[in-house]
Amino acid sequence: METRCADGYQDDTTHPIPPLHQSTLPVPSTKNNPSGKIIIGLVIGLAIGAFFYFDLGRFLSLDVLKNNRDHLLAFTEANYVTAVGIFILAYAIVTGLSLPGAVILTLAGGFTFGAFLGTLFVNLGATTGATVAFLTARYVLRDTVERKFGKSLSPFQEGFAKNAFSYLLTLRLIPLFPFFVVNLVSGLTRVSAGTYIGATALGIIPGSFVYAYAGRQLGTINSLKEIASPNVIGAFILLGLLALVPVVYKRFAAKPVS
Repeated sequence: METRCADGYQDDTTHPIPPLHQSTLPVPSTKNNPSGKIIIGLVIGLAIGAFFYFDLGRFLSLDVLKNNRDHLLAFTEANYVTAVGIFILAYAIVTGLSLPGAVILTLAGGFTFGAFLGTLFVNLGATTGATVAFLTARYVLRDTVERKFGKSLSPFQEGFAKNAFSYLLTLRLIPLFPFFVVNLVSGLTRVSAGTYIGATALGIIPGSFVYAYAGRQLGTINSLKEIASPNVIGAFILLGLLALVPVVYKRFAAKPVS
């Protein structure tokens, strides 16, 4: 299937897309300062290993969130600025290290701060973490990722070469690929950091709001009867519509253009 930008594009056969190793923009050399790359790689590896070794993922579950609802709300009310800082930092770490748990954190953001402020704080944490992953892939993991996924990068390279901002915005709005995959692969392309940050921050707003809104509604449930409330039902409807977006996009993208 041919992946298209949000605003469409026309093939220009007179300007073939350069392969990954023939970038039209200067790409940082991955052979400079190998000791620095090794140290950074070890730190990242240790952090990811510690996450799974100590089973920290058990804290990122809906049950834990619900069971600690009163404690979270009380702590946030008494230490609002600190709670916001901890949340954004935790989200940035999870996203930057490509760890599981972003969905639960987004629900927690809506649950704790409300749909709108939760979306804002999620956006700050997710964009920061995604930028860390992007820079890590570009300056540290480029050789490794390119060797392992080099053959799979052609569609991304083609899309970024046509219109980097629109293409990346489409990938963020329509989750055809996992969030962490887009973070890492983007670092191997010619997209600038500014374009990447702007498209990421803008593109994740709708999805973040849907999950934050759902988290806010789930946080208000005290009994099974409240599951049938209009706000909770609306939250689940939004989640269902969000899940259908990639399916609808693929159907329309697969249609030939006259």
